[in-house]
Amino acid sequence: MKKGVLYMILSGREIIKHLGKEIHIEPFLPERINPNSYNLSLFNELLVYENRQLDMATPNSTRKIIIPEEGYVLQPNILYLGRTNEYTKTDGYIPMLEGRSSVGRLGVFIHVTAGFGDVGFAGFWTLEIFCVQPIRIYPNVEICQIYYHDIDGEYDGYTSGKYQHNEGIQPSMLWKDFQHKK
Repeated sequence: MKKGVLYMILSGREIIKHLGKEIHIEPFLPERINPNSYNLSLFNELLVYENRQLDMATPNSTRKIIIPEEGYVLQPNILYLGRTNEYTKTDGYIPMLEGRSSVGRLGVFIHVTAGFGDVGFAGFWTLEIFCVQPIRIYPNVEICQIYYHDIDGEYDGYTSGKYQHNEGIQPSMLWKDFQHKK
């Protein structure tokens, strides 16, 4: 860090000031803005891996679960992949994702390991959902929050990558890294 330079998280008001410019959230609902974040909601689909033993070097098969309006009960020790309803795009800020504290206090963990986005990311966020006890979840619930960090130094922007410009829930594509090593 440069001497005298302070890196900041944008306030809710600053997020609104940058909407339609460096920050895009579609759809955007003003009532979801927080003091320093914006609540994102859960799409009505989940993916689960079909096998109990996964392999990093190969694609792992998944199956789709539709979350009905009356809810779906998540089970412990299963990783569920979800998706936000909202499409986000960011330029000039680092998007970061966290679970909402109200959701975490029910023993549901959202985006446990990969909440750090890249400058220039554009797409829907795939959520890593894990619970400690059975819990009923619902489609469209405000499940996580996005916040924005400023960045220092030059960056090229993020225009390509395994998860850039996605449409649906993205299972791990780590296996592609192994292809590049061959």
